[in-house]
Amino acid sequence: MKPGVTGLLLCLSLVAQGLTAPKFRFDPDWPKPLPNKWKLGGVTGLAVDKDDNVWILNRPNDLTDIELEAELTPPLADCCVRPPAMIHIDKNGNVIGSFDAPQGHGMAVDSKGFVYIGQNTVRKYDPKTGKVVGETPRAPETETGGAAGAAEPTLPKHIPGRGSAGPVAGFLPQSGGRGPANPAAIAAFRAKYPPTTPMIVGGLEEIRLDEPARELYAADNYLGGRVMVFDLDTLKFKRGWGAYGHPLSEISTNDADRAYTPGGPMPKEFRGHLTLNISNDGLVYAADRNANRIHVTTKQGKFVTEFILAPMTGVGGSTGGVMFSPDKQQRLLYISDLTNNHVWFLNREDGKVVGQMGSMGENGGQFYGLHMIAVDSKGILYTGEVFAGERVQRFIPIK
Repeated sequence: MKPGVTGLLLCLSLVAQGLTAPKFRFDPDWPKPLPNKWKLGGVTGLAVDKDDNVWILNRPNDLTDIELEAELTPPLADCCVRPPAMIHIDKNGNVIGSFDAPQGHGMAVDSKGFVYIGQNTVRKYDPKTGKVVGETPRAPETETGGAAGAAEPTLPKHIPGRGSAGPVAGFLPQSGGRGPANPAAIAAFRAKYPPTTPMIVGGLEEIRLDEPARELYAADNYLGGRVMVFDLDTLKFKRGWGAYGHPLSEISTNDADRAYTPGGPMPKEFRGHLTLNISNDGLVYAADRNANRIHVTTKQGKFVTEFILAPMTGVGGSTGGVMFSPDKQQRLLYISDLTNNHVWFLNREDGKVVGQMGSMGENGGQFYGLHMIAVDSKGILYTGEVFAGERVQRFIPIK
């Protein structure tokens, strides 16, 4: 074992319901340094393909001027330049492919290698050419006004060496706030695009594939979040639901039904930043991050149960990405927590916490903006960070 790694053994031994939290070792040798003077932006998508190689969706526009000085003519520093938004890394940590696409949020990759990226809709990309070969239907406008195009249509044109205000801009309210919303305009938009609208409305939070059933699951952020299911081959809409399995027709347009105070009663509707995943036994786990909870339903949207996690968590909430342990029964849920910067391990049967891993920090094995999570067929755990983290890390299971 390499020096310094011993102290980074990330292990827990809390036991609940006969389950023990898994133990992991931080891998300091993965990934290798990126080529071409690239510097990763905030990680907004993470997926493992059939070969256990890793796809990373990142936000190049998170980078600031001081991180892009190699783009200037002449360069002012040896590093760095913007990377492609999509980067493919093998098990040894080497970049084996990439393509540039409008940055987005949420991604998946199918068994044939096609990549699906959330960009105000779900776009299917041919990874060899970087070309769009399919797209789910979406509303032509947004609730805040303007046309809905790529992931972030209001971003300025790329000027070499010029970056953004940084990865935290827009996440926390600025001094003076963002100004009041126009209630009449919002009401008119919701009347025009009711909850039953059979297309993506708003932004994309998550994408998951159920290839045996030939279905694509997407979570958009309209009205706090909707689970939307599309045909994987035609990308036509099939069905959807909201919190507690509400059919789309029963989702409330009243924001009071999404009001939530940390530690208080659960809201009637999803609060915001909805992610999801599908278990081997056909259950859908929808994590409502801003309400610190996970809803379990069938694939048809029938509500089964609700798990509450770290309920006093404020700001960004505790229930981020959802993954499963690699055993056939998938006895554990792995939950990434953006605010507390933990990976939580939950008993999938009852939602009880059996352990946690990680803390806020910038050392290897710590997290600063833990956003995305993925697990490969061997149980190796991958994490992706936003904010000042802007990196991917790998954790090897300890038997």
